[in-house]
Amino acid sequence: MTKAKKEKTTGEEEEDTTGTERSYQQLITNLNPIAQPLASRKVTKKIYKCIKKASKLKQIRRGVKEVQKFINKGEKGIVVLAGDTLPIDVYCHIPVMCEERNLPYTYIPSKVDLGTSAGSKRPTCVIMIKPHEEYQEAYNECLEEVASLPLPV
Repeated sequence: MTKAKKEKTTGEEEEDTTGTERSYQQLITNLNPIAQPLASRKVTKKIYKCIKKASKLKQIRRGVKEVQKFINKGEKGIVVLAGDTLPIDVYCHIPVMCEERNLPYTYIPSKVDLGTSAGSKRPTCVIMIKPHEEYQEAYNECLEEVASLPLPV
């Protein structure tokens, strides 16, 4: 009986993983009008992996208040915003702050996936990934990809 439950659980996890990949197009339909530049599916996966590595080493800033505070203090990193956050007024000032301080930022489709990749059970609308030696390669890849995305006019 225990084996059947484990197999069932494993099967559900596999379905969820493939369901997330398939539903990227569906997630895009729920985006806010200000969600530009939007990361592609490939870049989004790289960002999630980098966030997972950074969260293990406590190198992320999570939430609007915390990210805003450290942007104002001059901390460097990549700012990742969830594109499906409502109301927009909650975090619409963050991209302006990033542009003023030359910080790279991007939107991803889902706040639930953003929170999950950071090791949280709650959805998160903003995360800042700080650079660290342990995951420098993954960070540099994400930095290049995010910096190459065109900024909105």
